[in-house]
Amino acid sequence: MFETLENIFRVEELRKKIIITLSLLIVYRLGCFIPTPGVDSVALATFFEQLRKIQGETLLGIVNMFTGGALQRLSIFALGVMPYISSSIIMQLLTGVVPALENLAREGKAGYEKINQYTRYLTLVICLLQGFMLALWLENPNNFRGILIVPDPGLIFRVVTVLTLTCGTVFIMWLGEQIQERGIGNGISLIIMTSIISRIPSSLYQLWVLYSPLDAAKRQISTVTVVSLILIWLAVVVAVVLFTQAQRRIPIQYGKRIVGRRVYGGQSTYLPIKLDMSGVIAIIFTQSVILFPATLATFFPGTNKFTMVIQTIFREHGLWYNLIYVSLIMFFMYFYTAIVFNPVEIANNLKKYGGFIPGIRPGKPTADYLDFVATRIVFIGAVYIAVIATLPNMVMKVFNVPSYAITSFFGGTTVLIMVGVLLDTMRQIEGQILAQGYEGFGKSGTRLRGRK
Repeated sequence: MFETLENIFRVEELRKKIIITLSLLIVYRLGCFIPTPGVDSVALATFFEQLRKIQGETLLGIVNMFTGGALQRLSIFALGVMPYISSSIIMQLLTGVVPALENLAREGKAGYEKINQYTRYLTLVICLLQGFMLALWLENPNNFRGILIVPDPGLIFRVVTVLTLTCGTVFIMWLGEQIQERGIGNGISLIIMTSIISRIPSSLYQLWVLYSPLDAAKRQISTVTVVSLILIWLAVVVAVVLFTQAQRRIPIQYGKRIVGRRVYGGQSTYLPIKLDMSGVIAIIFTQSVILFPATLATFFPGTNKFTMVIQTIFREHGLWYNLIYVSLIMFFMYFYTAIVFNPVEIANNLKKYGGFIPGIRPGKPTADYLDFVATRIVFIGAVYIAVIATLPNMVMKVFNVPSYAITSFFGGTTVLIMVGVLLDTMRQIEGQILAQGYEGFGKSGTRLRGRK
């Protein structure tokens, strides 16, 4: 491992890419501390702290985690990359539904660039809408239990806030593209991972506060709890690595074709079907949907029966909460897989180029077989995602640890994103190391597999 790390810096081109990537990530983190004009960031941070301790995790807390605390300070990067992620997911889903976008996707690089351009336009629209709604929300002290967040509300504040936050997100997109072109790894994914990692020290500090009193009787968590949390976290990371790289390989055989004096085909290969095709998309959708009612109850407090039911179901992380959570994960896993995995198209392409699955007839029988395999693979992946997603709730119940102290490094989304992005980045680094004749991260010729 240490020899591999030395080899990374021996390759001049790779060394430059890593330096560029780290420099641009530092620029992003510095921007997370530049405040938006007209907002009392100290008062807003105080509100977030109170909200987190009283009600646990809400949609605002999730967004704040993905922005690396920028929303809590309402910096120029307060919206983060979430508008771009949302527009990317929307365009990806529309590509499988709208024939015009589907035709663009089949045109290769030119079609991809066109779809990416539409994604940027949609991101701009989402930023304008979110920035305006956020400005209206900040102006009303009733949303913050009487705390004055904006000393001088009005049209000027709204215009400045919308333009500032929109420009901030556009600049983040530019940073991501520069990392993609001149650095190493996926730029947007690295920015999200950096935001999540930046929140881990805060969570560790919260755990230390709960454990630090010298008097054992005053400690809210014991030494056994701390050790157990560390061991569970290590086990979760190992499990995520294994399941992220897990795949079902379906053997493919190509028949021989004679064209003139040449013989084509005849080779054997395989079709990989990932255990987790959706990555973190299913769990992001699920968290957004299930945390939305609790967030609404925060904005519209009251004592009516409907509000009390919402608070009971979605804030106590009880049986109903977990049942709804798991059900939504299952739904979004199958829904996304149905969009991105088309057995009929795969079967037609295999038949077109003379490929077949041994023991399965080409055409519709092949499509039915692929659908049969994918359905069961997705079920296993959905169960795995559901276990990872509900693990923080189980940890809170078993060890009686507050959610704000473990969400940043125990949450299902955070672990999946960190492990997935690191695997993808290490795979790209390893590819460039092997191209220069050095050994990679694996042994005996084995190579890393990322999420793709």
